[in-house]
Amino acid sequence: MQLSYWERKSWFSNIDFTIIGSGIVGLNCALELRRKHPKSRILILEKGKLPQGASTKNAGFACFGSISEILSDLKTHSEQEVVQLVQDRFIGIQTLRKLLGDGTIGFENNGGHELFLEKDKALYGQCLEKVKTINVLLHSVFKNDAFKIVPNGFGFKGINKNYISQVFEGQIDTGKMMISLMQLAQRKGIMILNATEVNAYDDLLEKVVVRTDELDFATKKLLIATNGFASQLVSENVKPARAQVLITKPIKNLHIKGTFHLEEGYYYFRNIDNRILLGGGRNLDFKTEETTKLGTTDLVENKLRELLKSVILPNTDFEIDYSWSGIMGVGQQKKPILKQISGNVFCGVRLGGMGIAIGSTIGKKLANLID
Repeated sequence: MQLSYWERKSWFSNIDFTIIGSGIVGLNCALELRRKHPKSRILILEKGKLPQGASTKNAGFACFGSISEILSDLKTHSEQEVVQLVQDRFIGIQTLRKLLGDGTIGFENNGGHELFLEKDKALYGQCLEKVKTINVLLHSVFKNDAFKIVPNGFGFKGINKNYISQVFEGQIDTGKMMISLMQLAQRKGIMILNATEVNAYDDLLEKVVVRTDELDFATKKLLIATNGFASQLVSENVKPARAQVLITKPIKNLHIKGTFHLEEGYYYFRNIDNRILLGGGRNLDFKTEETTKLGTTDLVENKLRELLKSVILPNTDFEIDYSWSGIMGVGQQKKPILKQISGNVFCGVRLGGMGIAIGSTIGKKLANLID
């Protein structure tokens, strides 16, 4: 691409910090850099017309982990590590709410509820037995009991008698949240360029050369915040995980309110604008869903429709409006990868499907890796 003098001077010269990825991590990273370096030139590059991964495609859960997820995590993490994971999520949500305001992001504290299908009686029993233990474990985070047993007040079918609810969880409007973050960044003088894909970079000690699909330019520091797409730029233990989602058309007199989890969090749904938004199902075919390709599959969509009809809305007529997918970043450990890769290059990736909860915190920590 041939650039004019004005384009080179205004957009690509004397760049102090370049951030790859305009999602929740990238934007929060840029805002923290602006706070620390008020006179710096900050550029965010985004390969999509909108944030391409999961920040504008998620379900909008302000969640900290269902009880079955926490019990599962305790098999591969220490108690201290699990408490730290939950605390990071809780602090992240509070940071986001304080930064933008509850009204701005559409935050509602309707609780998060885990449902257990009738076939999952053993898991249900295990979780019921551990409610008190987990409440004690997490008391330092929430200062009160986080989990309680709640009757099936929404009339779901094919599930065990009660929910196990996380009383502090809530939901947000993902679109409002991301627009607000973008507008705040722009008000702070942070430049955002969309439809600009980074193919490679070279750390040359005194600068980093960033190679995009149309031009090369230099920056003093490079910060990578591409989460599920991270393996395209860095050699770290992070794999893409596609999450498929669908949404119904508006349903008259919809009484369901809150965020809900099924089958250890592999399925999740919520109310939004008198609709039901339902996602998940990558456990049906992990290998196929380990992809950076956006799209949906009949296998997952059919399962989601079946859950709507048989469990979530068994006595209600509904129509599917449309579906979509997002790309998460996952790994064997749930701890995000936050590190300096080389002298001038840093990354904050592998959010493990908890981007809403920890994205703001990871963004700030990524910025603070730089002296």
